[in-house]
Amino acid sequence: MGAGGGSGRGQLFLCSLLFLLLAGPPAPRSAGGQLRYTMPEELEHGAFVASLGEDLGLDVSTLSARRFRIVSWAGARQHLEVNLENGILFVNERIDREEVCEAGGTCLLHLQLLVESPLELYRIEVEVLDINDHAPTFPWQEYVLEVAESAVLGARFPLESAQDPDVGTNSVHTYRVSPNGFFSLEVQTRSDASKFAELVLERALDREQQRVHQVLLTALDGGVPERSGTAHILVMVLDANDNVPAFDQPSYGVSLPEDAPAGTLVIQLNATDLDEGPNGEIEYSFSGHTPPHVRELFQIEPQSGQLLLKGPLDYERASLHELYVQAKDRGPSAMAVHCRVLVHLLDVNDNAPEVTLTSVAMPVLEDAPPGTVIAAISVLDWDSGDNGRVSCEVSPNVPFELRSSFHNYYTLVTTQALDREVVSEYNVSITARDMGSPTLLTHSTLTVPVSDVNDNAPRFLQPSYSVYVMENNAPGASICSVSALDPDCQQNAYLSYSIADGHIHGMPVGTYVSINSDSGHMYALRSLDYEQIHSFQIQVQAQDAGFPPLSANVTVHIFVLDQNDNAPVIVSPMPRNGSVATELVPRSAGPGYLVGTVLAVDADAGLNSHLSYQLLQATDFTLFSMAPDTGQLRTLRSFLEQDATRQQLVVKVRDGGQPALSATVSLLLSVVETMPQTLSDFSEFSLPPEASSSSPVNLYLLVSLGSISFMFLLAILILTAIRCHGEHRSHQGDGCSPPHCHCCPGSRRSSDVLKTSNLTAQSPAGTTAATCLDVPGGGPLGYCYKVCLGPESAQSDFMFLKPCSPPQNNKKDPGKRSRSGQHLQVSKQIKQPNMKWLPPSTQRPALRRYQIWHCGNRGSGWKGDVGMG
Repeated sequence: MGAGGGSGRGQLFLCSLLFLLLAGPPAPRSAGGQLRYTMPEELEHGAFVASLGEDLGLDVSTLSARRFRIVSWAGARQHLEVNLENGILFVNERIDREEVCEAGGTCLLHLQLLVESPLELYRIEVEVLDINDHAPTFPWQEYVLEVAESAVLGARFPLESAQDPDVGTNSVHTYRVSPNGFFSLEVQTRSDASKFAELVLERALDREQQRVHQVLLTALDGGVPERSGTAHILVMVLDANDNVPAFDQPSYGVSLPEDAPAGTLVIQLNATDLDEGPNGEIEYSFSGHTPPHVRELFQIEPQSGQLLLKGPLDYERASLHELYVQAKDRGPSAMAVHCRVLVHLLDVNDNAPEVTLTSVAMPVLEDAPPGTVIAAISVLDWDSGDNGRVSCEVSPNVPFELRSSFHNYYTLVTTQALDREVVSEYNVSITARDMGSPTLLTHSTLTVPVSDVNDNAPRFLQPSYSVYVMENNAPGASICSVSALDPDCQQNAYLSYSIADGHIHGMPVGTYVSINSDSGHMYALRSLDYEQIHSFQIQVQAQDAGFPPLSANVTVHIFVLDQNDNAPVIVSPMPRNGSVATELVPRSAGPGYLVGTVLAVDADAGLNSHLSYQLLQATDFTLFSMAPDTGQLRTLRSFLEQDATRQQLVVKVRDGGQPALSATVSLLLSVVETMPQTLSDFSEFSLPPEASSSSPVNLYLLVSLGSISFMFLLAILILTAIRCHGEHRSHQGDGCSPPHCHCCPGSRRSSDVLKTSNLTAQSPAGTTAATCLDVPGGGPLGYCYKVCLGPESAQSDFMFLKPCSPPQNNKKDPGKRSRSGQHLQVSKQIKQPNMKWLPPSTQRPALRRYQIWHCGNRGSGWKGDVGMG
């Protein structure tokens, strides 16, 4: 080893420092749209390389927040690093150019810089300059060179070359030989500009005078300071072997694919020697300065001269291999001749593209606009030419695409609006394929989750709900449940239920029903009464917990079902002032004589209000009969002398409910010889004095009620006159003749006056009067009757009504009748009768009188002279 070979690490640092002082700070150079810097090798950790923040035009204060960093391949060493505080590129670890760049030529470090928010990519190149940190070295410290004494003057003897890992002027520059009287030194240059030395015989050798000549060979590089290495050459003078082998040509060239298997014949070398015997037998071998990695890849057969492939080739590591082979005969004083073999490798598409995700911004909001960057992707193919050209694409049928930003750098962006409710997660397959033959490709899958946005309102499972609740329900019982769905997720899908503000019969809806805000179960807060309210509807709202919150409404129709909870109420005859209803019956009445009609009403509906009449008790059951459907009381036979003059009857009225409810009324019939000429009220069967006595308070109430009734009656008469005048004009317009039609409901609401007072006007005897009966409960509302008084009406308080004209208008327009229905209030103690089941036509006049009696003049009793025909 020469003097230059013992320099230590301190000398290397001084050399690097001297290089920086001479070259000055590195300045960025633009190379094809990217920055390029230069730096010497062997710089210590932390050494300044470049100010990237200024050169790239970035705000240095935001580098840390934007995660400014160097993107490197997996497993690669990080020689350089960036200071995020000042944007300076510095040396992270010592760089040995000969280690980083094994091949000669320019040594470049390619750096990819990434900055986020927004995502930006930069590429820079850092050229590592060689410094003279290696001295030339020889394979051996001592080298034996055998030279025949018969060698002619001018004969050349190639010597082992010195190796210097440095490049350029720092590599081997020249050779020197110690002064001697026999040999001179000539330096030759190879095609790759490397140097090697040859000893030239300047004086004939004489083995008998000197068998060994010692020569000191020195190799010098061109660096500053100059370094050198030495080797001792022992020139052994041999007896004459006057012919040396010769190759067919001094240099060979061969091409070999990089995927050639081991054992492949690279080339057949051939050398000849004109001598005979051992002096003509040739052995082949590698020259001494053949690099070790070449010996690992190739081998030569000593006898045949076949150059065979020994190890795997890699075009990407080295595309050319230069081999030096020597041929030497077996004779004494054998001389070796050399030839050069250049093995050119042919690139094979043996490297699939590599896909690397350098930055990912996920999850992505479903309302992200098209063009939103999802990820940054880089691809790399180590092959060359078309084998290294790569195209990148994503799987079809996904709302994403790749956009190329730099060579082999892509960004994954959205192409359309996303909808998490349709697809909550995308598996994006990224395919990178090269242009080689056969084509190699790489698949990489990127999972892109979609984040939810509150963009869907709740939706109820039904457009409306119909709920049927039996009346007299227990307060607090569950009556139904509503449910809604929201396709969003998490808090955007959490629903709360509420009831919209409103009123039911003047009361807040919150006093009737409530709802569980979490489950949607609805509860009745009060016991419902079918006779007070048949149905009502409420609005239920479902609202999610998103921002802003979205909601939906649904209508819930609640129908109250009837129970048989009301007993029949007998409205005719009705006792007055604690007395029993009485009736006069002529003794001359024959069988079938109509004594009167018992009328009852039931506030329930359906079968619960279907009434049947029964004669429960009688003084003589053979004398009277009761019609079960109509309540008509008739005689079965004529009166006999022995029959009692006072007949006491008890009539039972029973509804059709389960269980059935009933009511009874007592009647006292007086058998008289002759009937009075004027209509008389029911006579009174006096009760005990204590039962019929009334207090002064009752007297005051009666006087007040009479005054109010009189005022109502006067107002009704005035309104009736106005109404009749309007009806007369309407009859003429509708083609309805007044003499034949006294009530044409049509679109007119003739019950508006009646429903105010529930009174009917009195008509003089012998005339006909027409009015419209306002029937509650949703049944037929307009009934037109004409008063037809029979001859027996002068002797009886019971009223017999015969229909004079059929209710044709009611049949023609039932819809208009239903729109004009109003509930009649019977009394504060008795519920309104249900008119879905209508009483027989013979009972309707008495029902009308019952309404008049309760609402207009409670103390007047039955009147048999006014009715509806």
